[in-house]
Amino acid sequence: MRKRHRSTRALLGSLLLVAAGAGAFSAGPAAAAPSAAGPTPLGRIVPAPASVTPGATPYEITAKTRIRVDERSADARRIGGYLAGLLRPATGYALPVTDTAAGDGIRLEVSEQDTELGAEGYRLTSDGDSVTVVAHEAAGLFHGVQTLRQQLPARVEADSPQPGPWLVAGGTVQDTPRYAWRGAMLDVSRHFFTVEQVKRYIDQLALYKVNKLHLHLSDDQGWRIAVDSWPKLAEYGGSTQVGGGPGGFYTKAQYKDIVRYAASRYLEVVPEIDMPGHTNAALASYAGLNCDGVAPPLYTGTNVGFSSLCVNKEITYDFVDDVVRELAAITPGRYLHIGGDEAHSTSHADYVKFMERVQPIVAKYGKTVVGWHQLTGATPAEGALAQYWGLDRTSDAEKAQVANAAKNGTGIILSPADRTYLDMQYTKDTPLGLHWAGYVEAQRSYDWDPADYLPGAPSSAIRGVEAPMWSETLSTSAHLDYMAFPRLPGVAELGWSPAATHDWDTYKVRLAEQAPRWEALGIGYYKSPQVPWSAR
Repeated sequence: MRKRHRSTRALLGSLLLVAAGAGAFSAGPAAAAPSAAGPTPLGRIVPAPASVTPGATPYEITAKTRIRVDERSADARRIGGYLAGLLRPATGYALPVTDTAAGDGIRLEVSEQDTELGAEGYRLTSDGDSVTVVAHEAAGLFHGVQTLRQQLPARVEADSPQPGPWLVAGGTVQDTPRYAWRGAMLDVSRHFFTVEQVKRYIDQLALYKVNKLHLHLSDDQGWRIAVDSWPKLAEYGGSTQVGGGPGGFYTKAQYKDIVRYAASRYLEVVPEIDMPGHTNAALASYAGLNCDGVAPPLYTGTNVGFSSLCVNKEITYDFVDDVVRELAAITPGRYLHIGGDEAHSTSHADYVKFMERVQPIVAKYGKTVVGWHQLTGATPAEGALAQYWGLDRTSDAEKAQVANAAKNGTGIILSPADRTYLDMQYTKDTPLGLHWAGYVEAQRSYDWDPADYLPGAPSSAIRGVEAPMWSETLSTSAHLDYMAFPRLPGVAELGWSPAATHDWDTYKVRLAEQAPRWEALGIGYYKSPQVPWSAR
């Protein structure tokens, strides 16, 4: 099961422990004083770059530095403005963004000629005169800026002037991602997170070159997106959350704001409406969606598998059509996630029938189906992606079902729960999270290879990785920080970096060096004893 939860009493005990131990979410020790040492060695960042050629002379950002962009590229100008906004507070420099390409400074270029860099790759070159970031497309330029950002001292993340120098090591980084899908999922249904909280998480994801934000918008405990044709979904179905409380939902304008903000950080939003199970919030909102025509009460617990849309009623498909139509209209991205997991109250025959009816609806509105890997128990639509959340202990038969779908053309996103679920406790003493998938420490979340993780699945079927964050016990940004860091950067590296770079002993040193950056950004992280923080 994806979410084999504790009893309500145990869950409340965990939340009380969190309240009593709020100090656990501090940002760790105070940031270290600026070092007189030289710049961060080129390429010693997260995720590890594909190719690094060190040079002799670093570049120093000074009061004279300009950010130079091609006047023909609106994308380069926009990314230049973003970079200036990052660097100005800590450096205290003006860093004007100019269309004058000639001269020293930081140069940002989108190049039609550099096709080998693909949609997201970049080349960063640093010497005594300038730093140049070149990409074939805007997303690559943005990712190159994140590399430049990490090459600078961590204190560059501060929101007030800090002492220099601001050195970028000399040499060349040429970098392209291993996988096209590098995702993170945020469950806003169990506990609701505001637009600003989601934006904060987006900024954290962008630092590590994550390019998909999967929003889990509906579940038994809450419906979080306005649907004009079914208004009670949000107004009533969104009125609570786990443990009670006010819940909440996004208006269409707010959802569009999240989508726009994500796009400005080159993340594509993938919305999920989970069905036919995990639907109590919808069933409580509209009695007609229930087979007996009786609406159940709203649900604030954490059990799973008890709810189901009525597969044999035509109103069910009217409902799905309306929801998909309205959500697709405000989602510019390619994908729409239809859930499909833990449908324990739906017979296998009904599940297959439901998916046969629903997948064409998604296609009708111009989107590609994504579903949890139980979708492979039906017949995935052409081009569909299945998100695998199984464990090492998942049955061979279930793994084989997914692998067979992969052999038949279904793409696979890997989210093994005992590796990538960011809501799993690190140890038995972690005051947040669950442990039905086991305890997931920093090394375990990093130390696996997506290419050969799923037996029998061809490596060509693996589209990438995703780190889900379920929110049964998480209700604040501080909670998200503590559970995401230090594990999120490791999953991001699995998605971006070449397999040859994956080595825990070297990665954990680079990871430790990220801690001052998190502290400067106000990110309270878990100080895993597996990571040599003192070596930073």
